[in-house]
Amino acid sequence: MFKKVLIANRGEIALRIARTCRELGIKSVAIYSDLDLKAPFVHFCDEAYSLNGRTSIETYLNMDKIIKICKISGVEAVHPGYGFLAENAEFAKCITESGITFIGPSAEAIELMGNKTAARKRMIAAGVPVVPGTEKAITSQKDASNTAERIGYPILIKAAAGGGGKGMRRVDNASELRSSIEAAQREAGAAFGNAEVYIEKYLEDPRHIEFQILADNIGKTIHLGERECSIQRRHQKVIEESPSVLLDTTLRKQMGEAAIKAAQACGYVNAGTIEFLVDKNRNFYFLEMNTRLQVEHPVTEMVTGLDIVKDQLSIAAGNEMTLNKSVECFWGHSIECRIYAENPDDNFSPSPGLIHHIAPPSGPGIREDSGVTTGNEISLYYDPMISKLISWAPTRSEAIERMIRALREYELQGIHSTIPFLIKVLQHKRFIEGKFTTHFIEEETSLFEMNKEKGKIAALAAAIYFEQEKNKKQFQAGAELPDSNWKHVKRKKAMER
Repeated sequence: MFKKVLIANRGEIALRIARTCRELGIKSVAIYSDLDLKAPFVHFCDEAYSLNGRTSIETYLNMDKIIKICKISGVEAVHPGYGFLAENAEFAKCITESGITFIGPSAEAIELMGNKTAARKRMIAAGVPVVPGTEKAITSQKDASNTAERIGYPILIKAAAGGGGKGMRRVDNASELRSSIEAAQREAGAAFGNAEVYIEKYLEDPRHIEFQILADNIGKTIHLGERECSIQRRHQKVIEESPSVLLDTTLRKQMGEAAIKAAQACGYVNAGTIEFLVDKNRNFYFLEMNTRLQVEHPVTEMVTGLDIVKDQLSIAAGNEMTLNKSVECFWGHSIECRIYAENPDDNFSPSPGLIHHIAPPSGPGIREDSGVTTGNEISLYYDPMISKLISWAPTRSEAIERMIRALREYELQGIHSTIPFLIKVLQHKRFIEGKFTTHFIEEETSLFEMNKEKGKIAALAAAIYFEQEKNKKQFQAGAELPDSNWKHVKRKKAMER
C-alpha cells in the first residue's frame, strides 16, 4: 500500500479521502487555494501546500503547480476526487509520466469515455444499448436534419465533451434545429474548448439510473448495484438513493451486466460509474461513463458496507479485489441530499457568504460529509456545495423520514441553503410513491410557492409600498400628505400633557 498520497481536490471530498487514508495508515497531503486556508480538509491532512491563488484556474486546475508539489512532498500517488482534474486525461498522463500513481483509470480510458460520441461508438460495438441518434459529431445541417427525421422529434443536441447540461438543447421541430445546433456549439466551445455536438432521441418520462463499477488490474470487473439519480434540476443531481424503487431483480441483472460490459469495452480499471436512462417502457440506454468517484458514492457504501475510496487505493496499489462477484443484495435503504448554498425560490441562484453558524445533525442512521465549518466562507469561485447529508434505514420509507428529521435538525446561519426545498421534495407524494422522472422538479411548481403566511406578509408590504408611492406623488403634485400614524401618536401625547 502507498505511504503518502496527495489529494488533488478540496472541500468535503478531500476530507473524505483523507479520512480513509488515515484509517489505512497512509499520510495525506492537501493542496489549497488562498480562500481555503481555514478549510477543515487543510488542517486534517498530515501535510498541506499552498497553490497561491484564488480562482480554479490559478489553483485546483493548475497541473504544473500540482505536479511540482507532488515532487516536493514526495508522494507516491495522487487521488483526484471528482470535478476539477479528475476526468482530465492529460493530467492522468502527466502524473503517470512523473513516476507517480494516478488513483483512477488510465489516461486512454478517460479520454475515450470523456468523448461522448467516441463512447457511444464503442458501446454500440460492444452491444450495449444506446439512445438512438448519431454515432459521431454533427458535420452538417443536412446530416442533422436527416438524423432528426429518422429518429423523430423531439431530439436533444448534446456536447460531445463535458456534461452538466452545458451545450444541451431540446429541439421539438425542424424549424428549431439550425438555431439550436449553433447555440449548443457555442456553449460547448466556451465550456469545454470543444464545440462538437451530436444528436440523441429525447426520451419521454426518463429515469436516471447509474451503476457503480469496480475493476482491478487482474481483469476482474464487478458492479456494486445501482443508484437512483432522477431528482435533478438543470441536469444536476439533487437527491440520490440506493437501491432504486424502479428496478426489480430481472432489470437490475440486465443493467448490471450491461454496465460491466461497458466498462470492459474500454479496458477500465478502478472505480467508475456507468449511467443509464430508462424510458417509460422500462427500456434502458447507455448515457455516459464517469471515470472517477461519484459525488453520490456514500449511498452505495451505506447499503453495501464497503469503503469505495479504500478499494480505489488498493486497486491502484496493484492489489486484487477482495470481492469475487457483483453485489446482488443490499442492506436496507440509503438517501443522499446535496445541501447547496443556493436560493431555490430565486431559480437556485448562488448564495455566497460567511457561515456564521453550522451544526449538522446526527443520531441513528445519519452520515454527513462536509468540507466547511463555522467561520468558513462559501465563495463564488467554487461549487456552492455545503455538505452531503446521508440517511440509512431498514426501509425506504424509514430512510425518508429519518432524512426529513435530520434536515430539520440542521442548523445553518449566514447564507441561504436548499434545506427547506429538500424537505418539500421528500414530503411530496410522487417522491414517496417513487413515481417521478428527471422532470420532477420542473413539473412540480408547488415546490417553489411561498407559504400562506409569507404570502400575506409580502402582499401587505406591497400594499404599504404602493400607498406610500401614491402619497409621495400627491405631495409632489402639491396635495397635502395624509397624516401618518406616528403623527396621531404625537398629537395624542401632546394632548395628554
